[in-house]
Amino acid sequence: MKRNFSRVLFSILALVLIFSAFSYNPANATANESPRLQELDIAELFGEIETSSDRPTSVIVELEEESIVEANHKGKKQSKANLNKERGKVISELKKQVKTADVNREYDYVFSGFSVELPGNEIIKLLAVPGVKAVYPNVHYTADVISKEEISAEEFSPEMMKSAPFIGANEAWEAGFTGEGVTVAVIDTGVDYTHPDLAHAFGDYKGYDFVDDDNDPMEGPTQYHGTHVSGTVAANGAIKGVAPEANLLGYRVLGPNGGTTEDVVAGIELAVQDGADVMNLSLGNSLNNPDWATSIALDWAMAEGVVAVTSNGNAGPNNWTVGSPGTSREAISVGATQLPYNEYTVELAPSEGVEYPTAKVMGFPSDEELLALNGVEYEFVYVGLGAEADFEGKDLEGKIALISRGGFAFVDKAANAKAAGAVGAIIFNNVAGEHADVPGMAIPTIKTELADGQKLLAELEAGNNTVSFDIEFDKAVGETMADFSSRGPVTLSWMIKPDVSAPGVNIVSTFPNGTYAALQGTSMASPHVAGVAALLLEKNPGWATENVKAALMNTAVDVIDPGTGEAYAHNTQGAGSVRVMDALNTENLVVPGSYSFGKFVKEKGKQVEKQHFEIKNLSNERKTYNFDVEFDGNPEGVKVSTSKNLKVGAGKSQKVNLNVQVDTSKLEPGYYEATITVSDGSQIIEVPSILFVGEPDYPRVTGAFMEKANEDSYYVGAYLPGGAEVLAYDLYVFDEETGGIGAPIDTIGVFEDAPLPYHEFVWDGKVRTEGNTREELPNGDWVLAVYVEEAGVTEYKAYLVTKE
Repeated sequence: MKRNFSRVLFSILALVLIFSAFSYNPANATANESPRLQELDIAELFGEIETSSDRPTSVIVELEEESIVEANHKGKKQSKANLNKERGKVISELKKQVKTADVNREYDYVFSGFSVELPGNEIIKLLAVPGVKAVYPNVHYTADVISKEEISAEEFSPEMMKSAPFIGANEAWEAGFTGEGVTVAVIDTGVDYTHPDLAHAFGDYKGYDFVDDDNDPMEGPTQYHGTHVSGTVAANGAIKGVAPEANLLGYRVLGPNGGTTEDVVAGIELAVQDGADVMNLSLGNSLNNPDWATSIALDWAMAEGVVAVTSNGNAGPNNWTVGSPGTSREAISVGATQLPYNEYTVELAPSEGVEYPTAKVMGFPSDEELLALNGVEYEFVYVGLGAEADFEGKDLEGKIALISRGGFAFVDKAANAKAAGAVGAIIFNNVAGEHADVPGMAIPTIKTELADGQKLLAELEAGNNTVSFDIEFDKAVGETMADFSSRGPVTLSWMIKPDVSAPGVNIVSTFPNGTYAALQGTSMASPHVAGVAALLLEKNPGWATENVKAALMNTAVDVIDPGTGEAYAHNTQGAGSVRVMDALNTENLVVPGSYSFGKFVKEKGKQVEKQHFEIKNLSNERKTYNFDVEFDGNPEGVKVSTSKNLKVGAGKSQKVNLNVQVDTSKLEPGYYEATITVSDGSQIIEVPSILFVGEPDYPRVTGAFMEKANEDSYYVGAYLPGGAEVLAYDLYVFDEETGGIGAPIDTIGVFEDAPLPYHEFVWDGKVRTEGNTREELPNGDWVLAVYVEEAGVTEYKAYLVTKE
């Protein structure tokens, strides 16, 4: 139902900016003439930045003058001196227009531009400065993990590092490929280069710290992410990374509270200039958009010969959840899998005559710890949502924590229970239905639906505070996609993402101060692929980045969904899970490794879209290739034509045309997956492909935020992949008991024609009361709900925010 808004606020940037083109002379005008008006040519602004406030706003400026790498790849001459001169002209003109503009970082190698802080209401002047091509918000990046568990020296065993052998890294080492001579840049939170498993990989020059602006990329005292990532790439001690003899460089672009675009782009630039062969970026945000400053820098880094690998994000399992820089057109984006595991059934027995039919095993750190719960009677203690404060004053030592869903991540609830001494947990749903399995929980965790959770609470109320478990082996499960792994496609480019997948659940690697930890997230999957890229470049030092990417994608294996017995969708797993030896030994490459034919929106008649790919014969024999294209379900209305019996000489390559004809009148709107099969008679390569019929069903909003601007104002905003014809922000009470949405408070902002992919405004922190007065909203947790209308679709999503 369409909402009616009584208060509509228009952004200055949503209006057409018109200026008089000449001086009007009434003497030369007829009675019916009016002054001629002309639109001013201004740069493109990506997203909507609040321009009605004078608060300092940081943005990234892209110049029309091309970067060194972009110009060189277009056959043009470009130099640092020329870029410095042209950039200087723009900065000089900007400072004439905006006296308070403060330029921070300047870029020239893979991105041409600079970062600058200036009042929001003067950004319009920046857009009008000659030489400015585009302006991007300086967005926030994080290095989130799904869970963290430090491993004591007593508990640690090198056998815990199972993921590298699983993808075949140990076989590569035996074949003589260890990453020797290849340099991998870890663009992250820094790295503890003194760790005994990592020290071998660093020389005198170790990288750069863009957080503290010095030559020491040592990880901060409360940080660990970059050290863990580095170990997965190149540890060589008690544990071995995928490429144990590779060289490492560390670039600290994320502090304890994350980082921003300006430092991430600076890290990419310096890594390329420092001679990195591979770079890993296990970081991201929720912006599903390919045309972003970071993605542009990565695309040109790939063009310059540096293999860029990035995590796909931890916002799964729904489609369209991939975020920048995983949205990059050229960089290799990586989803997370879970290694094979055993599945168990469970029965609970708190008291005679009470049954809990919805009890299931949710997640556990090891089979041994899960089965250790059998045959023992435990006390269980209710701890609400399972926050740290909920455990205060309660004795959980050797007991079971009973926890309600809501408020924050399941893995954090389990970690808090373990920290309080609990040996297990039961998490019950706070709404009807079943909640997700979460592999790799810090302690054995059982889940139940709401009704069974209420039974447990009733048992406690009746004085029955003990529980026992009957846990039995059910079946073995192969490699699976992690629920948290973000899915594609990418908006605007409509590309499949991730490109490939790799282990990312319970990954044991290096931790600061010479220790080890098990972490999970796509941040842990990405460095596996960066390590494999290093092995490929050791064997093939002259390979272009597109060859490395194709080898990884062409030889990946399908990950099978145990629930269906079928391979996961392309937008879930990409081309599949990487396999080292297959990639090293491939004799054929299909470039690129996946396709999107884009949108088919012609209402009558047939629409044809063309693609081409390149077959590279790496062998020393002439080969004949055959092709087959199959769309899932063989839908009527789609026809594909391509070559047959294509002959390619030894060491040669040839382009192959592929045409897709779609009659949309015979197809339901939606997206259709296809697999292009390429065979030389011995090796089969499967290339993922998709096309869209009608307007893609991308989410209209993918995130929201509330941040303090100054003493009496806040930045409030949302991520809008397709923009919004109508946009509204509503505040609700956060129900701490259920972790859900409470009573409505007020609508704090209403807008029209908000551009993609980013919108923000300044809020004064006040809400309207029942007496129709405006009062300050108290600090604390609240629910920010975002309503969007765009392209005939309405969407309403809620996010937990904190007002400080």
